[in-house]
Amino acid sequence: MTLTLKHEPLNFYLNKYRFLPPQLTAAPDADLGTIVVIPCFNEPDLLSSLKSLAACQPTEKKVEVIVVFNAGAHHREELKLQNQKSLSDAQQWLAESDESFISFQFMTVHNLPEKHAGVGLARKVGMDEAVARFHQIGQDGIIVCFDADSLCDTNYLAEIEKHFKQFPKTPGCSIYFEHPLSGDEPAVIYTGITLYELHLRYYHQVLRYCNLPYAFHTIGSSMAVRSSAYQKQGGMNKRKAGEDFYFLHKIISPGNFTTLNTTCVIPSPRISDRVPFGTGRAIGTYAAQATADYYTYNFNSFKLIKKFAAQIPALYQTALTDLNPLGSDDAGWSQLLAFLAAEKLPDDLPEIRRNSPSQTVFVKRFYVWFDAFRVLKLVHFLRDRVYPDEAVVVSANELLNAINRSADTDQPVGLLTHFRALDRMST
Repeated sequence: MTLTLKHEPLNFYLNKYRFLPPQLTAAPDADLGTIVVIPCFNEPDLLSSLKSLAACQPTEKKVEVIVVFNAGAHHREELKLQNQKSLSDAQQWLAESDESFISFQFMTVHNLPEKHAGVGLARKVGMDEAVARFHQIGQDGIIVCFDADSLCDTNYLAEIEKHFKQFPKTPGCSIYFEHPLSGDEPAVIYTGITLYELHLRYYHQVLRYCNLPYAFHTIGSSMAVRSSAYQKQGGMNKRKAGEDFYFLHKIISPGNFTTLNTTCVIPSPRISDRVPFGTGRAIGTYAAQATADYYTYNFNSFKLIKKFAAQIPALYQTALTDLNPLGSDDAGWSQLLAFLAAEKLPDDLPEIRRNSPSQTVFVKRFYVWFDAFRVLKLVHFLRDRVYPDEAVVVSANELLNAINRSADTDQPVGLLTHFRALDRMST
């Protein structure tokens, strides 16, 4: 059977969107079902990640790991030498290993253009390679994103395979994660990662509180997609940071996206200055400021968004200015309306209605307009004008009280434990 993509041959994506032609010469196993893609840039402990994957329980189909040793043409030679050392170490370890269900492939791309060189492009190179390899054997396989400093539970690969069989219509999934909260790093690192992960989980749960359809974690080391879904959405972007957020929300938007909570990825808590934002940068900033607090988005912003979201179905026939603020404070509601006006909703709303034969279709189309990017933009708009950021332990407790799940603690570790349990229950 020939797989198709938007009524085009499957190689349509490969010809139009890929950044590089296929790099790997070894033929993929005919029974290949999952490819794990790992970008590697200046990673001295890559072997720990490879060994963690190799220690996983066997899967029904074969698994392949593609490591993309990457650097920009502008990067210092010592960084490229570290890549070469990591490659040499990996090759030596592989020569001494005896793996049956999992194989490892290594790519080196050291001349990426300065404008785009970074984690997004490295992921793209590896994921595009995965598409090409699945195409060779005519399979719509699973492409998994992992990081060169992450670990995983031993059931990680088996649970991913099982998940995509259990949910045949899902285009992709977000995989449960937990940062280590103790270890060999300085204590401030673990305090920082506790607060930062609490911020991530608070944001995830507060979107669920608002009943928004895209309340999923978007973590680059903890996501998986079908090859066909990857192609339909134009593949990975080339962003130097936030590539996971922008990519996954394209996969989430058509629907049927899922969460995989029966295994766990263990990302590194370490400081990193390689990207302008994200975990490593956030922990570095926290450690440098030597403050006890970590600030996140004010819960009042989400109470307002929740009230607005509840009235979205009414917009099918009701004017935006006729919506009921439902007890919202005048300043907050007026700022929300100001944001929607600035985003041209009054101009776009008639067209959304015209293309919606029913209220149900209207709501779906409206959320294409009021997507995750626009919601985050709205949160920043409200933060700057009416609801300033507040300590994450304060916001987290406000949310828990609002959903009747009080944690009865102001301690970050206790709150994080509570939010981890909530995320485990999320679907």
